[in-house]
Amino acid sequence: MTKLINLKIFSHFFQSSSASGILLLLCVCISLLIANTGLSTGFAELLNFSLGFESTAMHLRYPVLLWINDGLMAVFFLLVGLEIKREIMEGELSSLRQAALPVLAAVGGVLVPALIYAVFNGASPETAKGWGIPMATDIAFALGILSLLGDKVPSGLKIFLAALAIVDDLIAILVIAVFYSSELHFLYLGYAGAIFVLLLIFNRLGVKNLFFYLLPGAVMWYFIHHSGIHATIAGVLVALTLPTNEEDTDSPLEKLEHALTRPVNFIIMPIFALANTNITFESGMVEGLVGSLGLGIVLGLFLGKPIGIYVMSWLCVKANIADLPENVKWPHVLGLGLLGGIGFTMSIFIALLSFQLPEYQNEAKFAILIASVLAGISGFLLLRLYSTRRKNN
Repeated sequence: MTKLINLKIFSHFFQSSSASGILLLLCVCISLLIANTGLSTGFAELLNFSLGFESTAMHLRYPVLLWINDGLMAVFFLLVGLEIKREIMEGELSSLRQAALPVLAAVGGVLVPALIYAVFNGASPETAKGWGIPMATDIAFALGILSLLGDKVPSGLKIFLAALAIVDDLIAILVIAVFYSSELHFLYLGYAGAIFVLLLIFNRLGVKNLFFYLLPGAVMWYFIHHSGIHATIAGVLVALTLPTNEEDTDSPLEKLEHALTRPVNFIIMPIFALANTNITFESGMVEGLVGSLGLGIVLGLFLGKPIGIYVMSWLCVKANIADLPENVKWPHVLGLGLLGGIGFTMSIFIALLSFQLPEYQNEAKFAILIASVLAGISGFLLLRLYSTRRKNN
C-alpha cells in the first residue's frame, strides 16, 4: 500500500511538472518580452517596490524581488526538502542499492560541470565564484519534457530522473548554504538553531499538527535571513523535522507535500521565472557566449551534465553497486543526462547569489537560457528517436 501511495505522489508530480513546464516557458517568454520593450522600466520599479513593515525590534520591509527570491523560494525549498525526506524514508532512496545509482549519477552530474566551469573561470576573480551555476538541474522543466514523451520512455527512467534531480537539489542546497552565504551572525544562527531543536522535539513527541511546525518555521526563516545564510535553507530544515510514516494513511509530511506541489509548480516557480529571466538583449551578448563565463556555463550544462551522469552511472553498474531501472538502456541514460543539463531556475538562482554586478548576472542568465534550450531539445530528440528506432525494430 505504501508503494501505491508513492506511485500516486509520483504520478501527481509528473502531471504537475508537465503542465507547469509549459507555464514556466510562457513566463520566460513574457519576461523576455517585458525586458525588451517599454514595459521594462515599470516592471523594474515593481520589483524594487518595498513591502512589509519595520520597527525597532524587527525589520521585515524588503523589495518585491527579495520576497520572491528569499521568501517564495523558501517554500519551493520546503517542497524539495519534503521530497528528499520522503524518498530517503520510504521511496527510491530508502535502501543503499536503490539510492546508489541516482546518488552517484547526481554527484557525477555536479562535479563534471563544476570542473568545466573552473577550467574557463578559475583564474578570473570576477567570475570564479559562479562554479555552482552549471551544477543545478531544473526538476520541473526536466520532468516536464520527459513527460511529453509519455509511454515512449520506460517508467523507470522517470523515477530515475526524479530521484537524481532530488539528490541534485540536495547538493545545490548544501552548496548554497556553505559557499554562497555572507558574513555569519552567530546570535541569529543561535536563535534559528534553537527553533530547529524545538521542531525536532515536536517530532519526537509525536506532534502532527502542521501549525506547530510551519509557524515556528516562519520565525526561523526570519532569523536565518538575518544570519548570513541564505534564507531558503529554512524551508529544508523545516521539511526535515516533519513526521512521516510507512503506514497506509498520509503522514503530515505527505499531506503538506500534496498541498504544496501545485502551488509551487503553478504559482511560485512561474513568478520566479517572470521576475528573474527579464534579460535585456544587448549588443555583444551573443559574443559573450564564447567568453569564459558563457563557455563555462554552456559547456558545463550541455556537455558536463550528460558526461558526468552517464559516466558515473556506467561505473556504478559495472562495479555492480546498482542496476539500471527495468527496461532502461544506455541511450536512455544519455538522454536523461542531457535533460539534466536544463539548469534554468536553480542555475539562475545560484547566478544571482554568485554575482552582484548586473552585467554578469545578465550574461550568466543568457548562457543558462541557451544551454537549457540546447539540452532540452537534444534530450527530447535523442529519447524520441531512440524509442522510435526500438519500436521499428
